[in-house]
Amino acid sequence: MNSLKKEERLCNIKLIEKLYHSGSSFLVYPFRIIWHSSEAISEFPVQILISVPKKKFKRAVDRNLLKRRIREIYRTQKAENLFPFLNERSEKIVLGINYIGNEIAEYVSMEKKFNTAMLRLKKNISEQTCSKSL
Repeated sequence: MNSLKKEERLCNIKLIEKLYHSGSSFLVYPFRIIWHSSEAISEFPVQILISVPKKKFKRAVDRNLLKRRIREIYRTQKAENLFPFLNERSEKIVLGINYIGNEIAEYVSMEKKFNTAMLRLKKNISEQTCSKSL
């Protein structure tokens, strides 16, 4: 369950465009979370896209370090936070995580902020499903 398989990663260009053009977003510094409900046929409830801007981090080593940290945080937290919540609602989403910080944050602080972001994501999803049912 703590793996991050190819099927969980968002590669479909049409879904990426839909995510960025019509998805909902919010900020929990240093992350910008973008999500959109999806009807994609996948065994996983979430397909994820992680990006770190080249404009702020010129060196590929720094961008890769941040992406590795974000992937690791997501990989370890998804089974206890996100997957049970989405499976209970039988909801599928596409999720984009953009790193918007100006410096490389420590793993522990990123993990705390990511947990906050996941709580807010759950709140947003439950609000949207309540408004759809009305």
